[in-house]
Amino acid sequence: MEEGRVSSGNENQSRFKRICVFCGSRVGHKSAFSDAALELGKLMVERRIDLVYGGGSLGLMGLISQTVLNGGCHVLGVIPEALLPPEISGETFGEVKAVADMHERKSIMYEQADAFIALPGGYGTMEELLEVIAWSQLGIHDKPVGLLNVDGYFNSLLSLFDKGVEEGFIENSARHIVVIADTVIELIKKMEEYVPPVHGIVAQK
Repeated sequence: MEEGRVSSGNENQSRFKRICVFCGSRVGHKSAFSDAALELGKLMVERRIDLVYGGGSLGLMGLISQTVLNGGCHVLGVIPEALLPPEISGETFGEVKAVADMHERKSIMYEQADAFIALPGGYGTMEELLEVIAWSQLGIHDKPVGLLNVDGYFNSLLSLFDKGVEEGFIENSARHIVVIADTVIELIKKMEEYVPPVHGIVAQK
Protein backbone atom coordinates (compact mmCIF):
# COMPACT_ATOMS: atom_id res chain seq x y z
CA MET A 1 0.00 0.00 0.00
CA GLU A 2 1.28 3.44 -0.87
CA GLU A 3 2.60 5.26 2.19
CA GLY A 4 0.21 7.84 3.59
CA ARG A 5 -2.87 6.23 2.03
CA VAL A 6 -5.53 4.12 3.67
CA SER A 7 -6.94 1.15 1.78
CA SER A 8 -10.64 0.75 1.23
CA GLY A 9 -12.76 -1.86 2.95
CA ASN A 10 -12.87 -2.92 6.55
CA GLU A 11 -9.64 -1.07 7.31
CA ASN A 12 -11.63 2.16 7.00
CA GLN A 13 -13.91 1.13 9.85
CA SER A 14 -12.84 2.59 13.17
CA ARG A 15 -13.70 1.58 16.72
CA PHE A 16 -13.92 5.31 17.47
CA LYS A 17 -16.95 7.43 16.63
CA ARG A 18 -15.53 10.66 18.07
CA ILE A 19 -11.96 11.65 18.90
CA CYS A 20 -11.07 14.66 21.02
CA VAL A 21 -7.99 16.43 19.68
CA PHE A 22 -5.86 18.71 21.85
CA CYS A 23 -3.57 20.99 19.87
CA GLY A 24 -2.18 24.48 19.59
CA SER A 25 -4.04 27.67 18.76
CA ARG A 26 -0.88 28.55 16.83
CA VAL A 27 0.69 26.66 13.94
CA GLY A 28 4.25 26.71 15.29
CA HIS A 29 7.41 27.40 13.32
CA LYS A 30 7.64 24.13 11.38
CA SER A 31 5.43 23.14 8.47
CA ALA A 32 5.47 19.58 9.82
CA PHE A 33 3.05 20.63 12.58
CA SER A 34 0.45 21.93 10.13
CA ASP A 35 0.99 18.94 7.86
CA ALA A 36 0.29 16.57 10.75
CA ALA A 37 -2.93 18.38 11.71
CA LEU A 38 -4.16 18.24 8.11
CA GLU A 39 -3.18 14.57 7.77
CA LEU A 40 -4.99 13.62 10.97
CA GLY A 41 -8.08 15.51 9.83
CA LYS A 42 -8.06 13.73 6.47
CA LEU A 43 -7.63 10.31 8.08
CA MET A 44 -10.53 11.02 10.46
CA VAL A 45 -12.69 11.84 7.43
CA GLU A 46 -11.62 8.61 5.70
CA ARG A 47 -12.48 6.61 8.81
CA ARG A 48 -15.69 8.64 9.37
CA ILE A 49 -14.59 9.80 12.83
CA ASP A 50 -16.15 12.95 14.23
CA LEU A 51 -14.08 15.61 15.97
CA VAL A 52 -14.36 17.14 19.42
CA TYR A 53 -12.03 20.06 20.03
CA GLY A 54 -11.60 23.29 21.95
CA GLY A 55 -13.31 25.56 19.41
CA GLY A 56 -11.96 28.43 17.35
CA SER A 57 -10.27 28.61 13.98
CA LEU A 58 -6.75 29.63 14.95
CA GLY A 59 -3.61 27.54 14.59
CA LEU A 60 -3.65 23.77 14.38
CA MET A 61 -7.12 23.77 15.94
CA GLY A 62 -8.50 25.59 12.94
CA LEU A 63 -6.71 23.40 10.41
CA ILE A 64 -7.98 20.10 11.76
CA SER A 65 -11.52 21.30 12.47
CA GLN A 66 -11.99 22.79 9.02
CA THR A 67 -10.56 19.66 7.39
CA VAL A 68 -12.91 17.34 9.29
CA LEU A 69 -15.93 19.58 8.67
CA ASN A 70 -15.18 19.97 4.96
CA GLY A 71 -14.91 16.20 4.73
CA GLY A 72 -18.49 15.78 5.92
CA CYS A 73 -17.90 14.68 9.50
CA HIS A 74 -19.36 16.34 12.57
CA VAL A 75 -17.28 18.87 14.47
CA LEU A 76 -18.07 19.92 18.04
CA GLY A 77 -16.20 22.93 19.36
CA VAL A 78 -16.42 23.36 23.13
CA ILE A 79 -15.39 26.84 24.15
CA PRO A 80 -15.66 28.93 27.33
CA GLU A 81 -17.83 32.01 27.02
CA ALA A 82 -14.86 34.27 27.77
CA LEU A 83 -13.12 32.97 24.62
CA LEU A 84 -16.13 33.22 22.31
CA PRO A 85 -15.39 36.64 20.74
CA PRO A 86 -13.94 36.06 17.23
CA GLU A 87 -11.05 38.41 17.94
CA ILE A 88 -9.87 35.94 20.62
CA SER A 89 -10.45 32.51 19.08
CA GLY A 90 -11.57 33.22 15.54
CA GLU A 91 -14.71 31.70 14.07
CA THR A 92 -15.57 28.22 15.29
CA PHE A 93 -16.22 25.55 12.68
CA GLY A 94 -19.16 23.17 13.07
CA GLU A 95 -21.34 22.95 16.17
CA VAL A 96 -20.43 25.32 18.98
CA LYS A 97 -21.12 24.55 22.62
CA ALA A 98 -20.45 27.50 24.93
CA VAL A 99 -19.57 26.60 28.50
CA ALA A 100 -18.94 28.56 31.68
CA ASP A 101 -15.24 27.89 32.16
CA MET A 102 -12.23 25.72 31.32
CA HIS A 103 -13.24 23.01 33.82
CA GLU A 104 -16.63 22.53 32.17
CA ARG A 105 -14.96 22.59 28.76
CA LYS A 106 -12.71 19.66 29.62
CA SER A 107 -15.58 17.75 31.22
CA ILE A 108 -17.75 18.07 28.09
CA MET A 109 -14.86 17.18 25.78
CA TYR A 110 -14.15 14.09 27.87
CA GLU A 111 -17.80 12.98 27.91
CA GLN A 112 -18.21 13.38 24.15
CA ALA A 113 -15.05 11.54 23.06
CA ASP A 114 -14.14 7.86 22.65
CA ALA A 115 -10.42 8.65 22.58
CA PHE A 116 -7.96 11.53 22.82
CA ILE A 117 -5.07 12.68 20.65
CA ALA A 118 -2.57 15.41 21.45
CA LEU A 119 -0.76 17.25 18.67
CA PRO A 120 1.92 19.86 19.32
CA GLY A 121 0.69 22.80 21.36
CA GLY A 122 1.44 24.97 24.35
CA TYR A 123 0.52 24.97 28.03
CA GLY A 124 -3.20 24.37 27.38
CA THR A 125 -2.57 21.35 25.17
CA MET A 126 -0.19 19.81 27.69
CA GLU A 127 -2.52 20.49 30.61
CA GLU A 128 -5.42 18.80 28.82
CA LEU A 129 -3.22 15.85 27.86
CA LEU A 130 -1.90 15.37 31.39
CA GLU A 131 -5.38 15.50 32.89
CA VAL A 132 -6.74 12.66 30.75
CA ILE A 133 -3.57 10.67 31.48
CA ALA A 134 -4.09 11.21 35.22
CA TRP A 135 -7.74 10.20 34.95
CA SER A 136 -6.71 6.99 33.20
CA GLN A 137 -4.11 6.28 35.90
CA LEU A 138 -6.84 6.67 38.53
CA GLY A 139 -9.15 4.33 36.66
CA ILE A 140 -11.71 7.04 35.94
CA HIS A 141 -11.68 6.08 32.26
CA ASP A 142 -10.05 3.51 29.95
CA LYS A 143 -10.17 5.51 26.72
CA PRO A 144 -7.02 5.52 24.58
CA VAL A 145 -4.79 8.59 24.91
CA GLY A 146 -2.63 9.14 21.84
CA LEU A 147 0.33 11.45 21.42
CA LEU A 148 1.43 12.40 17.90
CA ASN A 149 5.11 13.14 18.41
CA VAL A 150 5.61 15.30 15.33
CA ASP A 151 9.29 15.88 14.63
CA GLY A 152 10.12 14.88 18.22
CA TYR A 153 8.13 17.74 19.70
CA PHE A 154 7.18 15.79 22.84
CA ASN A 155 10.55 14.11 23.44
CA SER A 156 11.34 16.21 26.49
CA LEU A 157 7.93 15.52 28.02
CA LEU A 158 8.35 11.79 27.45
CA SER A 159 11.78 11.96 29.09
CA LEU A 160 10.12 13.57 32.12
CA PHE A 161 7.63 10.69 32.27
CA ASP A 162 10.55 8.23 32.19
CA LYS A 163 12.24 10.18 34.97
CA GLY A 164 9.05 9.87 37.02
CA VAL A 165 9.21 6.08 36.64
CA GLU A 166 12.92 6.00 37.44
CA GLU A 167 12.44 8.04 40.62
CA GLY A 168 9.44 6.04 41.80
CA PHE A 169 6.64 8.56 41.22
CA ILE A 170 5.01 6.81 38.24
CA GLU A 171 4.25 3.09 38.04
CA ASN A 172 5.76 1.42 35.01
CA SER A 173 2.32 0.19 33.94
CA ALA A 174 1.00 3.76 34.10
CA ARG A 175 3.86 4.90 31.86
CA HIS A 176 2.25 2.87 29.09
CA ILE A 177 -1.07 4.73 29.27
CA VAL A 178 0.10 7.07 26.53
CA VAL A 179 0.07 5.65 23.00
CA ILE A 180 2.92 7.26 21.09
CA ALA A 181 3.70 7.43 17.37
CA ASP A 182 5.49 9.68 14.91
CA THR A 183 2.92 9.33 12.11
CA VAL A 184 -0.86 9.63 11.99
CA ILE A 185 -1.52 6.19 10.51
CA GLU A 186 0.73 4.47 13.04
CA LEU A 187 -0.90 6.33 15.92
CA ILE A 188 -4.47 5.46 14.93
CA LYS A 189 -3.46 1.82 14.42
CA LYS A 190 -1.88 1.64 17.88
CA MET A 191 -4.91 3.32 19.46
CA GLU A 192 -7.28 0.88 17.75
CA GLU A 193 -5.25 -1.97 19.29
CA TYR A 194 -4.88 -0.35 22.72
CA VAL A 195 -5.65 -2.50 25.75
CA PRO A 196 -5.82 -0.53 29.04
CA PRO A 197 -3.31 -1.63 31.68
CA VAL A 198 -4.83 -3.04 34.85
CA HIS A 199 -4.44 -0.32 37.46
CA GLY A 200 -6.34 2.56 38.98
CA ILE A 201 -7.16 3.71 42.46
CA VAL A 202 -10.81 4.33 41.62
CA ALA A 203 -11.19 1.10 39.64
CA GLN A 204 -9.86 -0.98 42.53
CA LYS A 205 -12.52 0.19 44.96
